[in-house]
Amino acid sequence: MVNKVNKRKETPYKFYQLDIWKDGYKLAMEVYDITDKYPSEEKYALTSQSRKSVNSVIANIAEAHGRYRYADKMRVLYIARGEVQETQSHLAVAWGRKYIDIKTFQNLSRRYEKLKIGINN
Repeated sequence: MVNKVNKRKETPYKFYQLDIWKDGYKLAMEVYDITDKYPSEEKYALTSQSRKSVNSVIANIAEAHGRYRYADKMRVLYIARGEVQETQSHLAVAWGRKYIDIKTFQNLSRRYEKLKIGINN
């Protein structure tokens, strides 16, 4: 008879092992690459705000991972979800100003929607 081992998925020990954090990180790096191409007059406006919001998404996911109490985790994840919305707003403005094309905007917005669903879960 073969011993059956409970193959319960273990919680990642480090925040950077979370799939949701990895997805957010990849998106953040893409936004950084995109904002590098924004006009120089946006350096302290849209570029800065976009980078702050993408960093806040992953920073809040990491912070939630480190929280012990469920209510604390949820509070921080609500903030992360709000930062996703803020990022999407910045991307919409970038598209409106023609800094990015519609395909790029739709692709990033769709992927941020998936990230938001992952945060909700």
